[in-house]
This record gives sequence, structure tokens and C-alpha cells, in this order.
Amino acid sequence: MLQGLPAFEPGWVWLVGAGPGDPGLLTLHAVNALAQADVVIYDALVDKRILEFVRPGALIEYAGKRGGKPSPQQRDISLKLVSLAESGKRVCRLKGGDPFVFGRGGEEALTLVEAGIPFRIVPGISAGIGGLAYAGIPVTHRDVNHSVTFLTGHDQTGLTPSSIDWEGVARGAPVIVMYMAIKHLAAISEALIAAGRSADEPVAVVSDATTGEQRVLETSLGQAPGDVITEGIEPPAIIVVGETVRLRAGLDWLGAMEGRILQRDPLGLRGSAETEQSA
Repeated sequence: MLQGLPAFEPGWVWLVGAGPGDPGLLTLHAVNALAQADVVIYDALVDKRILEFVRPGALIEYAGKRGGKPSPQQRDISLKLVSLAESGKRVCRLKGGDPFVFGRGGEEALTLVEAGIPFRIVPGISAGIGGLAYAGIPVTHRDVNHSVTFLTGHDQTGLTPSSIDWEGVARGAPVIVMYMAIKHLAAISEALIAAGRSADEPVAVVSDATTGEQRVLETSLGQAPGDVITEGIEPPAIIVVGETVRLRAGLDWLGAMEGRILQRDPLGLRGSAETEQSA
């Protein structure tokens, strides 16, 4: 199956996206990397089942970073990649989602460039797209939005990013997808409502996306902070704000497998279109 894919040469580092959780969402390039690597350094958001693809005898090392818990420093992780590659190892840096989507892959790659270490980027399915798809929520739909904004709910300090123009986001982004935003959801919700978003706008919070522990909370922008606490929703989670959340009533394919009856027209557009045509 992996015949014809690139050889993982000694002294190289591959920055590999592991996807949002489900091992079936790995790319063939990712599986190829795990099958050849001498060392795999993986993040907290990498599903442990994915490590079963690592070749026997390879060193597997955890380097997860989780908010509020003791975590390795980013600089130390980057320098370890350099050291291992300089010793002739084939180093797979395995990251949840996609390395270049809030994954610090760019920081690590630039450290490799500075040290003269050759590297390859293996994209992965980002949780902000794949995780929502598993919840039955598309990030775009032509009857709802022609743009989407992805943002992070905290910056390097762990605080709500001060560089985000919340008024601009509120005005210009019909659908907002937020990573790592549970901790500051109350402040973010307040900022968006103050900037003009309706407190009744639909919101979905998807935790442990694409795994057997996946939970989906459907709520509203005003109620979301309280509902997250009441329902005990914890990170990792993806939060989406916008009318596409309503499409889940018709697109919850996982729910349908368990008996949910899906709506054919969750946005109520079919009737209006038929009325226009008959007129």
C-alpha cells in the first residue's frame, strides 16, 4: 500500500499531522512516516491508537502541552528535534490536526531551518474542519456563508488574544470556528455580542471530536458559557458560531447511525424556494 511513497532518510525531521483523532483520517504519507521513523515525538492531542502504526523498535516520546498542566517548553522540543536529527535519526514530529493550523509547526520548522536540518511537512485534517464534519456541521454552505474565520481562543500567555479584532470578526465572519476557546468562552461570547452578534445565534461545542468520546453541545452564543459548565464539557473542543450549526439537524450522520431521524430541510429553505418558483 505504501509502495512508491517517499523514503524517510536519516537525519531528516518530518512534521506530521495526525488529524483530529480517528486513526482512519490519517493520510498515507502520515502512515508512511510512522512506518519508517526511528523516533516519534507526539503531542497531547494525538489519539493513542495512532501510535499503533509506529514501527516496532522505534522510540516513542511524549511531548504534550496542555493548559494549566506541567508541559515541556516549546524551545526545548524544537531543540530536541535538531539534536535527534543531527545524531542521524529519522524523526517524526507527530502533531494533532495539521502542523500549520495552530500547531506550532511553523516555529519548529524554522528552528530546523536555522540548524540546517532537512524536513518535510505532512499536512493533516484540522479538527476545525474534520471534527465539525464528524458532528454533522459543515464550515461552509452556499445558502449560509461564503467565508469562515478560524481563530484561537488563547495566545502564548494563555489569555484571550488581544491581537484579534473582535468587532471585525463579529461583523465580517458569518461562521466562526474557534480552537482552544473553552477557558475564555465567556469573555469571547461577551465580546462578540457587544460587537453586534445575536445572543441567540446558534453555537456548537464539539469535544473529543472524531473519537469514541465525542460529545456535541448545541446551544446559543449567550448561553454557551453557562451550558459548557453545566454539561461538564472540557478541552479538547472545537467551538463553531453561525447558522451552519442548524444544518446538524439534517447532517448528523453519526446520530443517524444510532437512529436519529434527519431533517431534509433544516434551514427551512426548500419551502421558500418552491414558493418563489410557483409564484
